[in-house]
Amino acid sequence: MTAVPNPCSQTNYEWRQRLQPPEGAAPAAAARPRRAGRRRRCGGLGPAAMAALLEHESQIFLDLFHQDGLVVCARGLGIDRLLLRFLRLYSEPASLVLVLNTSPAEEEYFIDELRSDGVVHLPRRVTNEVASNTRYEFYMQGGVLFATSRILVVDFLTDRIPANLITGILVYKAHRIIESCQEAFILRLYRQKNKQGFIKAFTDNAVAFNTGFCHVERVMRNLFVRKLYLWPRFHIAVNSFLEKHKPEVVEIHVSMTPAMLAIQTSILDILNACLRELKRYNPALEVEDLSLENAIGKPFDKTIRHYLDPLWHQLGAKTKSLVQDLKILRTLLQYLTQYDCVTFLNLLESLKASEKAFGENSGWLFLDSSTSMFVNARARVYRIADEKLNQKLNQKGKISGNSDVKKENELKRELVLESNPKWEALREVLNEIENENKNSEDFGGPGQVLICASDDRACAQLREYITDGAETFLTRLYNKTFGKDEKAGDVWIKDRKAIKSKGNARQDTGPQAKKNKLTISPKQNKHKKQQDRTIIQMIGKTEEENKDLDVEDNKELNSSQEGSINETIPEDFPVNLPSDAYYGIFKNPLTIIHPLQGCSDPYALTRVLHEVEPRYVVLYDAELTFVRQLEIYKASRPGKPLRVYFLIYGSSTEEQRYLTALRKEKEAFEKLIRERATMVVPEEREGRDETNLDLLRDAKTASVSTDTRKSGGQEQKSIQQTVIVDMREFRSELPSLIHRRGIDIEPVTLEVGDYILTPDVCVERKSISDLIGSLNNGRLYTQCISMSRYYKRPILLIEFDPNKPFSLIPRGSLHQEISSSDVTSKLTLLTLHFPKLRILWCPSPHATAELFEELKQNHPQPDAEIAMAVTADSETLPESDKYNPGPQDFLLKMPGINAKNCRALMNHVKSIAELVTLSKDKLSEILSNTINATQLYDFIHVTYKEAISKEKHKR
Repeated sequence: MTAVPNPCSQTNYEWRQRLQPPEGAAPAAAARPRRAGRRRRCGGLGPAAMAALLEHESQIFLDLFHQDGLVVCARGLGIDRLLLRFLRLYSEPASLVLVLNTSPAEEEYFIDELRSDGVVHLPRRVTNEVASNTRYEFYMQGGVLFATSRILVVDFLTDRIPANLITGILVYKAHRIIESCQEAFILRLYRQKNKQGFIKAFTDNAVAFNTGFCHVERVMRNLFVRKLYLWPRFHIAVNSFLEKHKPEVVEIHVSMTPAMLAIQTSILDILNACLRELKRYNPALEVEDLSLENAIGKPFDKTIRHYLDPLWHQLGAKTKSLVQDLKILRTLLQYLTQYDCVTFLNLLESLKASEKAFGENSGWLFLDSSTSMFVNARARVYRIADEKLNQKLNQKGKISGNSDVKKENELKRELVLESNPKWEALREVLNEIENENKNSEDFGGPGQVLICASDDRACAQLREYITDGAETFLTRLYNKTFGKDEKAGDVWIKDRKAIKSKGNARQDTGPQAKKNKLTISPKQNKHKKQQDRTIIQMIGKTEEENKDLDVEDNKELNSSQEGSINETIPEDFPVNLPSDAYYGIFKNPLTIIHPLQGCSDPYALTRVLHEVEPRYVVLYDAELTFVRQLEIYKASRPGKPLRVYFLIYGSSTEEQRYLTALRKEKEAFEKLIRERATMVVPEEREGRDETNLDLLRDAKTASVSTDTRKSGGQEQKSIQQTVIVDMREFRSELPSLIHRRGIDIEPVTLEVGDYILTPDVCVERKSISDLIGSLNNGRLYTQCISMSRYYKRPILLIEFDPNKPFSLIPRGSLHQEISSSDVTSKLTLLTLHFPKLRILWCPSPHATAELFEELKQNHPQPDAEIAMAVTADSETLPESDKYNPGPQDFLLKMPGINAKNCRALMNHVKSIAELVTLSKDKLSEILSNTINATQLYDFIHVTYKEAISKEKHKR
């Protein structure tokens, strides 16, 4: 027997590197020294609960504790455990520590873990429920605080937070910190006001630093840290420690069926053809990332967007169609290895039946490989009994025209329903575990079992297979999906409903019943629905078809659960988990089926691992992060047995995806190691003194007024520039860039406008999507009315991304006349209706910040109290408090009245009622224009009939 290397050990990197296929070959076609199905027990895998830190974790903790820096760990090596240790250290009133970049679910997990660990002063959350006038006292209570970026930015700018008393800041997912993000703005404000506190950053995404030039150096610059701590899986300390605590690993390479191999080969051939076409139509895309190996990986969508987004407006319909086809083909590869033959065939038939997909695809449906794929996919589900008869009928052309022959032909189908090879391997594993549990006195009783599959749909299918068997499940799924046996389906549904009605009253009490009973969690398949919608959109279904297919999918995978849902006994289940954390449970021995992805709680799988403490873990689908979690889990529980069954299709794209993920992470760490060796880090990087240029707000003092006029023989003092910003605008990056240019920001709640630059200049900022939406629903018209009423110089600022082209009108649909459905027509009407309104187009927030600085030069600074007092219902105008806005707006709508003569008329007339009594000569005298006076007088005094008769006399 050939030794099979451990898929999780460090030495496995080199083994998997040798398995990489040669350039241009199919990814999974590398030669293997063993036969599929052969297995061997080996060691290596695991994370842990919050007991004590492991050896390498303690070393990381001490390094980061003594000197601030950025820690980059390998995925799954417990970056959350490290952050949790720091949270525990600073969870006391004497400290004030802020945590950035955490989601509410992650915050809840950290708080629960600290609570279970006996921490008294638990971290708190700063939300909108905490009143702004009480936040200072809230911060003064100390401890660890989770706060949203918008709240922290506002509190730093308004001095609601005691910046000089902050002990430090912990930054989670630090690879996301770019210069213009809110977290970078917070760190800059913090470092400007606090030179002593620490900044410690954590991330486990080394691959993210592969994009761009000197990405890690730019992130460290934004974090104000000098040290870079790298902890890959092949680090000597990590590898040597985990090698001492290896779990028992059984690697099972499952052989794909001949039909599955043929389908995989066909899809890879089509993928390769599409990639060649994509490069042929776009010679500029000759990059290594657009290879067949990368095309089957999950990050490929981001990769192709990275290269094509700047050129999207220049691409032809053929290229866009190829990009869409690549998504569909990658979905087919995923369905082939993860789901059953019926589900895969259903997707294929939907693709072919979809008129849109068939009409707009780049042509791969007409390739020979596509024909082979369809033939083999159908052969996995059914075969035609009399093939010779069918061939004769096909030659005579009767099948297409004769519906009776069609029906007769369909009746001759014989169901094959090829079982998923992994199901059989899973059954063998469960039988092996069951046999061992019968003789488990040495380990203190039967061991718990955790089965991990990729997503909800895979978990649902595993549960159906385990309870009903492959033949029953696939037959039922075929009947439900293709509707060939409606009566059988109806009978089955009635039987399940009958079981459901008796479910509450019946409880199995015998030991044998407990052993065989499956308790189903009341889980809703919302994640499956989202996935189905995505696939439906890919193949071009209409909205009505989407709804119908969604309902059918629910029936397909969920109607079999109807009778079992009410059999749940959640109070008897000893694990306290959220409702969407698991899929199915065997009561004896305790067996949980859990998805690797798709849970609302990102730490649901970690909770399961530490609460259930399984002795056996079955990896139905390989996922790198969880493999490492199992390594840490075993190392944190020395002496306790753990066996991991690693199921993977040999010579498959599934295996290649796993190998590619390993290789990419290794290459990312190697690149980081080289960058750290050559990185030039200035001593003032941490910003603990004033020599750090990044903390300077525009060295050319652009934030200071350049007004140098003299008064009384003395030069006036320079005035600090100020911009009043609406609170809601802190979700964008513009306030950060304005502040960077040396302009002070006053965050307040504004009802009129987004930015107040001067007492006369008000700016409403819109993105392209916001502009179109506001024009369609009329909100922009209302906003322009308010701005024009209260400010002399209202401005509509439209921001767009120069790398993402847009068009306000569809190609070839330019109307000569104004149209109510045309965006440009609405924009034109807006400018005609508001002559004071100015429209500015800016290609980026950086350009906007520079423009704001130029607009403010030599102008007075705005007053925040006056800006807050201006509301849409204000009775007085800042420019003149003697005119009511309502009658003034009404007056401006009359013929002959414009912005120039409106003020003169209001100065002579007290009300609309008095205006009606004026003669034409008096109006001419006031308006200084006979034509305007005649238009206004006729509008008030001439009836409709008189106006019509006058028009007839003129003709």
